[in-house]
Amino acid sequence: MKPVSGVLPKVALVASHASLQMGGEASLAVHHFRGLLARQVPVYLLCHARARQELQQLFPEAQHRILYAPDSWLQRLLWRLGQRLPLRVQAASTAVVMQWLTQRWQVQQVKALVQAQQINLVHQPMPVSPREPSCLTGLGVPVVLGPMNGNMDYPPGLAHREPAWVRAWVVCGRQLSALANRWCAGKLRADLLLVANARTRNALPPQARGRVVEMVENGVDLGQWPPRAWPAVAPGQPVAVRFCFVGRLVAWKAVDLLLRAFALARSQSDCPMQLDIVGSGPQALRLRQLASDLCLTTAQPQAPLGVIFHGWQSQAGCAQILTTSDALVLPSLLECGGAVVLEAMASAVPVIAAHWGGPADYLDASCGMLVPVTNEATLIAGLADAMLRLAGDFDLRRSLGQAGRCKVEAEHAWHIKTERMLGLYQSVLKS
Repeated sequence: MKPVSGVLPKVALVASHASLQMGGEASLAVHHFRGLLARQVPVYLLCHARARQELQQLFPEAQHRILYAPDSWLQRLLWRLGQRLPLRVQAASTAVVMQWLTQRWQVQQVKALVQAQQINLVHQPMPVSPREPSCLTGLGVPVVLGPMNGNMDYPPGLAHREPAWVRAWVVCGRQLSALANRWCAGKLRADLLLVANARTRNALPPQARGRVVEMVENGVDLGQWPPRAWPAVAPGQPVAVRFCFVGRLVAWKAVDLLLRAFALARSQSDCPMQLDIVGSGPQALRLRQLASDLCLTTAQPQAPLGVIFHGWQSQAGCAQILTTSDALVLPSLLECGGAVVLEAMASAVPVIAAHWGGPADYLDASCGMLVPVTNEATLIAGLADAMLRLAGDFDLRRSLGQAGRCKVEAEHAWHIKTERMLGLYQSVLKS
């Protein structure tokens, strides 16, 4: 690719983690780094040493551009403690301290890069929380934060699914975040704050002085997610309609509600239906038992009916399952982003998702179905209705899937996001 024209950014990307294996927001820094390298932008990546081995394999020729924060005994202790906590409690306790320890080291390294390599812009794409404080201030160059995403709660009608003490901890953490952002004032003094949506914008510290621009944080590598080859016409004989779920098996993903919805749809469908569950997590045994109780499991993995648990799969394995699926179903109740939605769209597979949080940033009626969330019963019924509608209409499945691929190609491919990010860098440098 040609180098970027106009005001030349020399960028330091600062992230707590940079890893495709960790997934989620940890992958964002990797994609930004890769995109900037491809555009021949002078860029350095600062991240934690936990990702060293993976990044050495991903970027063997660019190791001189990656600086690894050391893994201290205190961070290892905090990580072990955090594994025992609910995710939202961990994010507002041990994870914050770990981030602060890493950023203290990174601030000193960035200052050295500004002097030695004439870095003229710092970009922190992770953590994505709009409330979590940033230490990146006083660097002598402009700072870009984000895209951020967050400020999520369970839908009111399903708030009972989260323990009361966890909700109380989250509320307390949000109140304390104002003080934390005054102490670590990076968000207050950043030049540009990128947010995924209005919900996230509303969670920024009110004293933040930088320009705010909306831009969703996730993107998709089109080469990793090839489109499904839909036939020109519907098969002449009935075949199983395959739905899939891809994600961690944790409570807020609401896979238990998906299993109940699938059981309801399957009992009313005229065609055979299959549900592939891809992922692992603490809810795995409970979900397998629920599928058995609902008489959804099959005796043999090759059987075209019922529910099949595939466990954790590599990215290539997930792509293979998606390209043989008729729809992705994502019932998550606390999904700030939802990269798997973009991956399904890139795979030309229609998406059914709970109309709550991140999926609504990507989906519309042209490429998927958003199911209203009122309470458990209405969500189960809505998911079942959507699955029945897609199961009975091949042309609809194909048209929604193909429209999703077109939308991703036009708006959410990583090379497009890199171009837009470069434009934002240049606007900051000109101001």
